[in-house]
Amino acid sequence: MPVAVGLLIAGLASYLFLKVGKEALGSDKALQPITSLWVATFALAPGVFLPLEQELARALSHRRAIGVGGKPVLRKVLVLGLVLAGVVGAGIVAAGSTISSAFFNDDWVLVLALLIAFVSYTPAHIARGVASGHGRFRAYAIVMASDGVMRIVACVALAIAGVKTVGPYGLAIAFAPLPGVIWVALRGQLRSDEGPAAEWGEVTQNLGWLLVGSIFAAGLVNAGPLAATVLAEPDQKELVTRFTYGVLLARIPLFLFQAVQAALLPRLSRLAARNEITEFREGLRRLLKVVLGAAVLGTIGAFVLGPLIIEKFYDSKLSGSTLAILALGSAIYMLALALAQAVIALRGHKLVAIGWGCAGITFLVVTWLNHEPLFRRVEIGLLASSSVGLLSFGLALRHKLRTGVVPSGASMIDAITDMPFEA
Repeated sequence: MPVAVGLLIAGLASYLFLKVGKEALGSDKALQPITSLWVATFALAPGVFLPLEQELARALSHRRAIGVGGKPVLRKVLVLGLVLAGVVGAGIVAAGSTISSAFFNDDWVLVLALLIAFVSYTPAHIARGVASGHGRFRAYAIVMASDGVMRIVACVALAIAGVKTVGPYGLAIAFAPLPGVIWVALRGQLRSDEGPAAEWGEVTQNLGWLLVGSIFAAGLVNAGPLAATVLAEPDQKELVTRFTYGVLLARIPLFLFQAVQAALLPRLSRLAARNEITEFREGLRRLLKVVLGAAVLGTIGAFVLGPLIIEKFYDSKLSGSTLAILALGSAIYMLALALAQAVIALRGHKLVAIGWGCAGITFLVVTWLNHEPLFRRVEIGLLASSSVGLLSFGLALRHKLRTGVVPSGASMIDAITDMPFEA
């Protein structure tokens, strides 16, 4: 429940951040580089670091279960985190000119902000892995919620100060993950005891497959605004910001689903640990019914109420059909995510990586080949890619259940933590 509450706080802060940003900068067009930075950050950082968080949580949880300290595991993960941060950070620097022109209107301060943001999420995800692995869910929630809260607090302070340039708002995004990590660290909630030496295999059992799947999954959930930014003509920049508003609205069921899921999945974990597979299947069916209900209500709500909400909250306009299609794509993604977690629980890490990879490639191909207007072009790509992911995971889950694979404690922890909270 603390994780669910933290997630809802972080989600609410996301909506307020763009609202305050627009009021401060004055227009959708002026806000566009900030929305691009915000989306790029959450496409990149969780994609790279969520698998590291998952493997750390799994290894620490296993050690805690057998009564040995996890500090050697933490040291190994810190090394891996620094290596990943260095490699991707170097890539951002090398591609800085392209990134600046494609997403940030040639503003290099925002390239710097993207680099800082990516590096800042290294300790944030490691802290979440430590908290999760030790069962310190309040600390986990603080790290997650404080990110959104600090972002909006900094944005409001800049707006009150009358700041009208995008750079400081970009830096507000970049440094936001750090205060929560520092707070829980000072309170001793990231502590881990000494224990037997850790081998690399202890923290890399499924890291490769998780990394591939996570990069594609995080990229896909944020692909709409990024693709719109790249495909938009110079006089369409304000459309990108409007599209981002629509994507955020369409994700409300996804935020709520993850909050509910954060509370329900531990029960499935306990059922799997006791090898109560019949009850596990029934619990999964109930979860999927909740997801399906949220998907239907979210799509209808987006069509009927979406345009009014966008107009009243963001003083902008989007059609009901655009919002309904975005909500439907988000709903299908939500169903795919639920099935992917079930496949991971049944030790299908490789199948999940392949499924998300197929979905990502589908988005690129479909968006590239069709020549509809900007919004429709991206929407069709999102629908097609999420549908491919859903089909892939449905087939994978059917295969795993038919072959009699049962969850393990380690695979259930991987499944529970395989949530793109930053979506």
